[in-house]
Amino acid sequence: MAGLYFEQFDIGQIFQHDIRRTVTEIDNVMFSTMTHNPAAIHLDAEYAKTTEFGKPLMNSVFTLGLMVGVSVGDTTLGTTVGNLGWDEVRFPKPVFAGDTLHVETTVLEKRDSQSRPRNGIVVFQHTAFNQRDEIVATCKRVALMHRTPIVGTP
Repeated sequence: MAGLYFEQFDIGQIFQHDIRRTVTEIDNVMFSTMTHNPAAIHLDAEYAKTTEFGKPLMNSVFTLGLMVGVSVGDTTLGTTVGNLGWDEVRFPKPVFAGDTLHVETTVLEKRDSQSRPRNGIVVFQHTAFNQRDEIVATCKRVALMHRTPIVGTP
C-alpha cells in the first residue's frame, strides 16, 4: 500500500513528490474536449495569439487534477475513503504545453471524524511548480482517511 493511514500523517509533514510531468498540447486538447470546455484560450492557437499569453493556456482543471494526482501515490493511494472537498484553489501563473510540473504537499491539519469514528480527516496543501520553480497552482484538499487496520477486525 503506497498511501499512508490517518495515524501516519503529522501536521507540517512535507512530501516532495518524485513524479514530474511535462504537459502537452494533446493533454490540453483532449482534456478540454472530453470535459466539454470549448474555450478558445485552450483550443484555438490563432485566437490565443491575440491574447496577452500569445499561445494556448493549459486547462486549469487539468492542472488541478494533475497536481492532486501526482500526490496520490505518496499520500492517499489505497488509504483514502474519499475527497471531502478542495478549497482555496489558485493559479498564480499560467501553464503552457511544454512546461514540466512538479508537486509538493504539506499536511496542514488532521482531526478525528465526528461522524465516522473509524476514519480521520486530513487537510493537505498541494503546490505545483513549473520548471522554473514558479508556483503555478495551489489548493487545499480535505480527505477522509482510513485509520490503520486493527488485526482481526473486519
